[in-house]
Amino acid sequence: MGNLLNDVNEQQINQTLEKLNLLKQQLGNVIVGQHEVIDQILIALLAQGHCLLEGVPGLAKTLMISTLAKTMDLDFNRVQFTPDLMPSDIIGTEILETDHASGDRFFKFQQGPVFTQILLADEINRTPPKTQSALLEAMQERSISFAGKQYELPQPFFVLATQNPVEQAGTYSLPEAQLDRFLLFVRVVYPSFAEEIEILKRTTATQSGRVESVINQQEILLLQAVTRAVNISDSLLAYGASLVQASRPQVSKLAKVQQFVSWGAGPRASQALILCAKAHALLRGEFSVSLDDVRAIAYPVLRHRLVLNFQAEAQQVTTDDIIHELLEDTQIPASVLS
Repeated sequence: MGNLLNDVNEQQINQTLEKLNLLKQQLGNVIVGQHEVIDQILIALLAQGHCLLEGVPGLAKTLMISTLAKTMDLDFNRVQFTPDLMPSDIIGTEILETDHASGDRFFKFQQGPVFTQILLADEINRTPPKTQSALLEAMQERSISFAGKQYELPQPFFVLATQNPVEQAGTYSLPEAQLDRFLLFVRVVYPSFAEEIEILKRTTATQSGRVESVINQQEILLLQAVTRAVNISDSLLAYGASLVQASRPQVSKLAKVQQFVSWGAGPRASQALILCAKAHALLRGEFSVSLDDVRAIAYPVLRHRLVLNFQAEAQQVTTDDIIHELLEDTQIPASVLS
């Protein structure tokens, strides 16, 4: 793991990793199932990215995020996105104040809810593009520029946005360029029958599950640094790049890509794939990326970075169908299989 282990005790890293398992146990006190979703959220956190969660109403997206925030000793804010929400409602604004000693009046910047460590942007597609852009700029730059001054956001800065795939009336879909700012696009699915029974038992009883904070800011920053130091072979780097290259119809040899894809994933997708594969490995307690780590994270990394054409819509072909084709037909280097 390079020079990082020379500066940080490996036992300390393993102890901190164990706290992620404790965190998931705490989440299990409130959230039934959704293990893959929780893992993907943690992967985005470790890779210093942001998450967009999509699912129909009632799947506990908001509860999952707010409960996650309680398991971490971090600041947390929630913004309910509505059609009348303004950029200043997110980033803040200047207010006029008076110096009581001198009587002088001056403007002071009043920080908005984006100045936090975990931000829940609830139903982000219900607010106009101008307001969406204000948040997405903060996500990318991790700072706010206002009235000629730069204000740094706290670290870590982690945005979890939700959107509803139904009830599209009165919504503003995120443009592809803005979707690309999210490291992962996570789909929240219906619970199984057994999980739904457990949900009914928990939510209709007199007592609800409780969670405690199990990990702090410094420990999360340590894990984020360790994530980037996880080893990955040149062969797996080449495989990751090949997956992304194969999604581009201009150069791809895959029939479905040429037939249904207008625009493939860009270089940011390659970066995201490798970083998330490293985080996936670390979440398993490993310090070296395997082929399974790269393949496991391909769907949430790529599904929002492929632009399909009208033919795909007519034939009900989804981006997940294209990713399945990429994983099936992209050649795996022999050195990885050996």
